[in-house]
Amino acid sequence: MFFFNVELIFHIYLLLFHIYCIDNATASANCRQAEYSTEEGCCPTCPPGMYVNRHCTEFRSTSCACCTEGTFQDGNNGLEQCFSCQHCDAGLGLKVKRSCSSTSDAVCEVLDGFFCSDSNGGGCRTAQRHTVCSPGHYIGQRGTADRDTECLHCTDGTFSDGTSTSCQNHSKCESVGLNLMKPGTDSTDSECGEHGPQTGLVAGIISGVILGMALMALIIAIILTKQIRESTPQSKMETPSKELSQDYRPTETPPLKSTDGLEPTRDQQEYHTITIPDETIAVQERNPTTPPTNV
Repeated sequence: MFFFNVELIFHIYLLLFHIYCIDNATASANCRQAEYSTEEGCCPTCPPGMYVNRHCTEFRSTSCACCTEGTFQDGNNGLEQCFSCQHCDAGLGLKVKRSCSSTSDAVCEVLDGFFCSDSNGGGCRTAQRHTVCSPGHYIGQRGTADRDTECLHCTDGTFSDGTSTSCQNHSKCESVGLNLMKPGTDSTDSECGEHGPQTGLVAGIISGVILGMALMALIIAIILTKQIRESTPQSKMETPSKELSQDYRPTETPPLKSTDGLEPTRDQQEYHTITIPDETIAVQERNPTTPPTNV
C-alpha cells in the first residue's frame, strides 16, 4: 500500500511539472512585441543602446543600462549585454566608413589597393590586397574595391613587365637594319645591335687574349728587374776628389823657431812643410841671409 502511494505521488509530480512547462511556453508565446520571456513571465524589453541590467518581477519592471563605449544594441532587446563594435584595422586593408555608436555598429570599407572579400550590409569585414601581375603577364582588368586584379599571360611574340594593360610586340631588328643580338622573351624585348652574336663573341675573346699577354709581359719585366738588382753589388768606392776633400786634408806644421830664441820672420815662415798621407813634401825655407840655389 505504501509503494502504491509513492508511485501515485511521483506520477502526480510529473503531471504538475508538465503543466508548469506548458504554461510557461504558452506565456512566452503570448508575450507582446515589446516584451521578452523570462522564468517569471513576460518582461518589457530595453530600448536600442541599452541592455537588461535586471529582469522584471511581479512587483517591478525591467531595469536597463546603457551600452558602454565600444559596444552597441541596434534594437529593442531582452539581452543582458551589448554587442562589441567592429574594428576597422588598417593592417587588414580596412578603414572606417561610419563610426560605431551605442545604437549601431561601425561600418568599414577597403583601403586603396585592396578589395573586399567578406561584405556585410554596405560594409566590409575582411579585405585582401590586389594581385600584382608578374613579368610575362599584363593587366586584363584593374582591381576595384569589390574585385581583384585580373592578370593574363602574353602570347608568343609579345612581352610585358607586368605593369601595363597590354603586351608589346618584340622588336624586329632586321626591319631597322640591325642584327638580332638576343631573342625576346615573354617579359623582355629583343636586343638588336650592329654586329651579330658571333662577331661580338670573337671580339670579346681577342680582347681577353691581349689583356692576358700584357699582364704576362708586366710580370716578366718585374721579375727581371728584381734579378738585376740582386746580382749587382753595391759599390763602396768613392771618387778621388771626394776622398781628397774628406780624408786627405793637409796639416800645417807649427811655425819654425830660430835657434837663438828669436821668432822667425814672416819671410822665414813663408815656406814650411805640408804633410799629406803617405808622402811628405819638404819645402825649402827661404832665409834672408842664405839666397836660394838655382836649379
